[in-house]
Amino acid sequence: MQEIPPFIAYRMDGTSQASSLAFEDSVAGAGDKRPEAATDPSATGFTWVHLQRDDPRTLQWLAASGLDPFVHDALMADETRPRCTFHGDGAIVNLRGVNLNPGARPDDMVSIRFWVEADQVVSVWIRPLRAVADQFEAIARQHAPISPGDLLAKLAIRLADRAEPTVGDLADRIDALEDAILDQGADFSRGEHAAVRRSAITLRRFMGPQRDALRALEFEELDWMRDKDRSRLREATERLTRFGEELDALRDRSKVMHDQIADARAELLNRNMMVLSAVTAIFLPLGLITGLLGINVGGIPGANNSAAFLIVSALLLLLALGQLVLFRRFGILR
Repeated sequence: MQEIPPFIAYRMDGTSQASSLAFEDSVAGAGDKRPEAATDPSATGFTWVHLQRDDPRTLQWLAASGLDPFVHDALMADETRPRCTFHGDGAIVNLRGVNLNPGARPDDMVSIRFWVEADQVVSVWIRPLRAVADQFEAIARQHAPISPGDLLAKLAIRLADRAEPTVGDLADRIDALEDAILDQGADFSRGEHAAVRRSAITLRRFMGPQRDALRALEFEELDWMRDKDRSRLREATERLTRFGEELDALRDRSKVMHDQIADARAELLNRNMMVLSAVTAIFLPLGLITGLLGINVGGIPGANNSAAFLIVSALLLLLALGQLVLFRRFGILR
C-alpha cells in the first residue's frame, strides 16, 4: 500500500481526470461555492480534500473552509460509528474498514469521516485505509470519480472488497476448529476459538450500522447522487448484509462449539466420576472382608490353616470379578 500523506487534495473535472491541488490552493477554493454545481456535478467537477486528523494543517484548513461547526465537530470527533446524517444540502458520512495495516488486527476497524456536498468532499482519517489508497491509485491511473456520489459509491464498494477476505478467513478458522472438535485426536485451541468469536462479534457490530448508513444515503434525494451511484451503493449494502449474515452464522457456530466443548468436558468428568465410583464400589466389600479378617480377636477362621491366605485371596478375586461382570451388564462400566 502506498503511503498516504497527511494532506492530499484533488480537483476532479467530471470526466475521470483529476489534478492535484496544493494546500494553499485548496484553502483558497474551499469557500468558493458554485451555484451550478448543485444541478450538474458531473459537468462542473468537484474537489476532494483528504486530511489526517492529527496533522497541524488540518485545523488550519477546516478553520479557513468556513464549514458549519456541527460539520467541523463531526469530522474531528474522537470516536465514531458508521452513520449518515444529512445537514443542509450535504451529508456527514462515517464509514469503517477492516484494519489491514501491518501488525494490526483486522477487526480493529478503521474509521473515515466525510462531509459531502455537490462541489466538494472533505474526508478526515486517523489511521490509513487500504480502500482509500486504492482510490488514490485509481486517480493516478486517470480513473477519477466524476461526482461526489461516485466517489462515495466506489469507496463503499472498495471497503466491502477489502472486508470480504477477512470474513472468509474467519469462516475458514471456524471450519478448522469444528474439524478439531470432531477429530478427538486433534489439538483444539481454546484461545483461537475465543479470538475468532471476538473478531466476529466486533466486525458484526460495525457492519450493521454501516449497511444502514449506506442505505440511508442510497434513498435520500440528493442532487449529487446519480442512479448509477445508487446502484453501486445498493451493491455495497447487499454485500454488507451478506457479511452480517455470515458473521451472525459464525457467532452462532462459535456458540454451538462452546456448548459442545462444555458438554464434552462434562461428559468426561461424569465418566471419570463413574469409574472412580465403580472402583470404590469394587474395593468396598473387599476392604470390609479384609478388615474383618484382620481384627485382633480370637476365633478368626483359618488362623491355623497354611492355605487360608490363598483361599481368601482367591475368594476376593472371584468377588471382584463378579462385581466387574455385574457393572458391565448394567452399563456402569464398558
